[in-house]
Amino acid sequence: MNEIGNKNRRGILKAAAAVGTAGLMLAGGVHAAANRKRYAVVGVGSRSRMYTDAATGKFRDTSEIVAVCDTNAGRVERAVKAISKTGASQPRPYLAADFDKMLREMKPEFVIVTTKDATHDDYIVRALDAGCDVITEKPMTTTADKAQRILDAVKRSGRHIRVTFNYRYSPPRTQVKDLLMKGEIGDVLSVDFTWLLNTVHGADYFRRWHSNKANSGGLMVHKATHHFDLVNWWLGAQPERVSAFGSRQFYTPETARRMGLQGAHERCLTCPEKQKCTFYFDLAADPGLKALYLDNEKYDGYFRDQCVWRPEINIEDTMNVMVRYDNGVQLKYALSAYDAWEGYHIAFNGTKGRLEHRIVESAGSAGAAKVQSGSEGVSTRIIPLRGAPREIEPWTGKGSHGGGDEVMLAEIFGSAPADPYKRASDERAGAWSALVGIAANRCFETGQTVKIADLVSGLDLPDRAPMPDHGIAVPMPLRVRIP
Repeated sequence: MNEIGNKNRRGILKAAAAVGTAGLMLAGGVHAAANRKRYAVVGVGSRSRMYTDAATGKFRDTSEIVAVCDTNAGRVERAVKAISKTGASQPRPYLAADFDKMLREMKPEFVIVTTKDATHDDYIVRALDAGCDVITEKPMTTTADKAQRILDAVKRSGRHIRVTFNYRYSPPRTQVKDLLMKGEIGDVLSVDFTWLLNTVHGADYFRRWHSNKANSGGLMVHKATHHFDLVNWWLGAQPERVSAFGSRQFYTPETARRMGLQGAHERCLTCPEKQKCTFYFDLAADPGLKALYLDNEKYDGYFRDQCVWRPEINIEDTMNVMVRYDNGVQLKYALSAYDAWEGYHIAFNGTKGRLEHRIVESAGSAGAAKVQSGSEGVSTRIIPLRGAPREIEPWTGKGSHGGGDEVMLAEIFGSAPADPYKRASDERAGAWSALVGIAANRCFETGQTVKIADLVSGLDLPDRAPMPDHGIAVPMPLRVRIP
């Protein structure tokens, strides 16, 4: 066994010892496993904390984390200690190579998948085939072949998948859905959607594993799956055809040189130009990032602070997409990762008018101690055809992702009333959103329009909330003098 393998094994043994001690302290305690739902978590990087914090905090009386699993033994050990310390759960530690063993031994009802995007399908399919339901981070997967594997496994196993699109649950975004459902602008005919990532949050994708498209599917899949899902859900429609262009124009060695640097280097920690580069990322400065990554890179060699100017980066930072929907709506979408502000603006053009919606976000590095994404400025307005604009007071929420996380987690781990907006999303919604980005990536390569139906088979329509009937009468606009 090599040195990294030995370190991984030692880490697992230490985590197991921690579980044994916690088990003695908690045996017979108020939070024993009697009637709680059993969860296993695979992938215990920064994103997993949202789920483990919920299960060991607000929902500890109904939830139990019975196992954690990762490729990195140091992170497994850390997760075991953090979860056990809450007194709510005593998870068993497993390395990724022992994932099937974990399923057999611990018999979880649910597997929470928060691994690298490109590995989601492997853990999802194995969990489904073992009789577990799955809760997975977005994107559900990164390629058409992997999406097909998942769809086939769902039908074969009869189990269920929840894809955690928390943006649907954000109050101001739910409000947009409400306005569209009520027919405030009639039938939607076209959508203009621009999403901007600033040079703090946007740059972070280019220093992490996401910068390799084989891992993440690029920003068209990893990031834009959120955005395409929002549009699919807002419209209550499904995409049919995709055309797209994409390139890397900002995060390049040439940009580094134009900014006065000698060029790209391996990572920030050892960069000889860290004093000159304002994209320098101090991995040791954030306690959470240091504990998750810097302290554990000895196990797997993964550098969380890679240089954003590296020539080997193969994801795009400038992307433009056109999508035609099954109800005739046309979407024009743009995403860029080097902007002066963070957030988005979207406009829905309908038979009765226009809905404009804009959010300015505050976003930092994934895994940092502060809230990763919050809303600073929200505006929504309705502009009737030939009428005066009407400002809509936005619905508000608290917590990360504009308040969406808290609402979604309550639905996942707790109980929720019937939802008129149909915000819960399964493998169907997960596939429809990811496939738009997957199709866009294919367009980048071929220059050709891609049909979603050519990518997978057996993809059914998701549950959709009722939208205005395209056959109903449309009011005549106000009379104006012409000419």
